[in-house]
Amino acid sequence: MIWRSFLLSHGCSSSRIPNRPFPSLRVLQSRAHSASAVRTSKPNVAAVLNSKPSGDGLAITVTGSVRTIRNQKHHSFLELGDGSTTQTLQALLEPAQADGLGTGTTIEITGVWRPSPVGKAQQNELKAESIRVLGKTDAERYPIQKKYHSAEYLRTLPHLRLRTPLNALLARMRSECDFAFANFFRDRHFIRLQPPLITSSDCEGAGEVFTVSSNQSISATGESPENPQSDNVPFFRDPKFLTVSSQLHLEAFVNEHPKVWTFSPTFRAERSDTPRHVSEFWMLEAEMQTESLHEVMELVEDMIRSLTLHLQGLGCIEELIRADRGSGHTNTIEPALRAHFLEQRWQGLLRSSWPRITYEDAIHRLQDAINTKQANFQYHPSWDTGLQLEHERHLAETVGHGSPLFVTDYPSKIKPFYMLPSTTNMTGERIEHKTVSCFDLLLPDMCEVVGGSLREHRTQNLTQAMRDNGLNVAPESTISHQGTSAKPSPSLQRGSLDWYVDLRRYGSVPHGGFGLGFDRLLGYLAGISNIKDVVPWPRYYGRCDC
Repeated sequence: MIWRSFLLSHGCSSSRIPNRPFPSLRVLQSRAHSASAVRTSKPNVAAVLNSKPSGDGLAITVTGSVRTIRNQKHHSFLELGDGSTTQTLQALLEPAQADGLGTGTTIEITGVWRPSPVGKAQQNELKAESIRVLGKTDAERYPIQKKYHSAEYLRTLPHLRLRTPLNALLARMRSECDFAFANFFRDRHFIRLQPPLITSSDCEGAGEVFTVSSNQSISATGESPENPQSDNVPFFRDPKFLTVSSQLHLEAFVNEHPKVWTFSPTFRAERSDTPRHVSEFWMLEAEMQTESLHEVMELVEDMIRSLTLHLQGLGCIEELIRADRGSGHTNTIEPALRAHFLEQRWQGLLRSSWPRITYEDAIHRLQDAINTKQANFQYHPSWDTGLQLEHERHLAETVGHGSPLFVTDYPSKIKPFYMLPSTTNMTGERIEHKTVSCFDLLLPDMCEVVGGSLREHRTQNLTQAMRDNGLNVAPESTISHQGTSAKPSPSLQRGSLDWYVDLRRYGSVPHGGFGLGFDRLLGYLAGISNIKDVVPWPRYYGRCDC
C-alpha cells in the first residue's frame, strides 16, 4: 500500500499499478525451494555413490560418460563418470542395452540403485532399466582410453584431456579455491575488484609483455595519429599491453578501500619452455594499508593454510590418488608412496609457522654449503645476481624442511622500482647493499609461488626510483603548472606510468601487498610438477592451441 500511494502521488495512473500485493517472503522462499528442487532433481555420480540404498533399492536417473564397458554373455558391466568425483559408478546392463555403447559415449541411465552381491568390489550398483544415448562417440577412434596416457600426449589434446578424471578434479579444485579465497578475504573485510586486462604500462619493468593492437593497426604506415579515420592509426593511439600484474591498479583503490584483492588472468611474453612457465596464468593479488611487511606475510600464510584446510576437508588428497590411474602425471609412483608424498606436502603447508630468513642470510647459507661441500651449484650465489632455481630448492630443503620459506629484503637493484627501501641511514641517503622491504615465498620443489612488498608511497622517492630504472616521468615543475583543473596530457607526453605517480602526488598512505601464482600453488597441492599440466588451456612459447 505504501508503494501504491507513492506511485499515485507521483502521477502514475492507477490502471497501471497492479492491485495484487507483492509476494511474501515465505512465498518467495517456497518458489526458490521449488525451483531449486527442479534444477537439482537429477543427482550426479558423487551424490549417488554417497547414498545408501535399503530394501528394494532406490529408483534414480543419472547422467554421465562411459569410462569402460565389459560385455559378458548374460550381462554387461559399465563404469559411468561425470566429473563430480574421480570414482565411477558401476551399472549392470542387459546385453541388448549395451549394444552400441563405448568409451566416451554420454548416456542417461534410469534404474534401481541397490546393494551389490556379496564379494563385489563396489558396495552398490545400478541395475539399469532404460538407457538413453545423449552423445554418441566412436569408441574405436576416441583418443582418451582407459589406459596410460603420457602427460606429453595429453598436452596435444587440451580440449579432450579435460574429460580425464584428473583434469576434471583439477577443474573442481579450481572452483573450490575460488570459493575459499572469496570467503577468506570477505571474512577479513577485503573488497574484491576487477582490474583491467589492457594496460598502458609494464608493472614489473621487465619488458616481457604482449602488445595489444587491432587488425587495422598491425601494419601502421606512420600516418599522423591526428587523423582518427585512418585504418593505420593504432587503436589506442599509443602502445598498450596485456597486463603482467594488477598491482598498480589495485593501489589506486587503497586510499578509499584499505583492503582490496583480485583473482584474474595475467600474461607474460617469456620465450621460455620450462615446467614452471606459461604465457597466460591466473594471479591472486591483494593490497592493504600497512606499514609492516610481517603483516603482509602473515596474511599470505593464513590464506594458504586456510585454503589447504578447506581442500583437505573435501577429501582432495584421496581423490588425487584415485585420479592418478591413467592420468600420465604420476603413474610411475606407487599409490602408497604417492599418498605419503602428498600428505607430507599438505602437512608442511599446515604447520603453525613458516621460517623466515633475509636474502643476505640466504646468500651466506648458500656460500657456506659450497665451502663445506654440502652442495654444488651451477651458478655461484652472490649478492648481485639473485637466487637461481637451484638456490631456492636448496634453501627450501635445508631451511624450510618441508614447509614454505619466506626470504625477505632483496637488493633493490634486482627488484622492481615500486618497492619501499628497507635499509637507509638516518638521513635517508643510500648505503651499500641497499635492500627493499619485500619477500618471496618458496615452496619445496616448486620454489617461488608468492612475491610481495611494501610499496614506496613517497612521491619524490618513487619518481627518483623510476628515473633510476629508465622510466618516463614528467618533471614536478610540469605538474605544478597544470593545476588540479588542467586536462590530463596524453600518455605519450606525460609518460605511461605518470598516472601511477599521481597516486602519490595527490596523497598516499603506507601500504603493501602480494601476488600469488595460483597455477603453481595448485600444481604443488596436486603433486603435478609441470604447470602446463595444471592450466586447462596452456599457452606458452610456440604453442597456443584451441
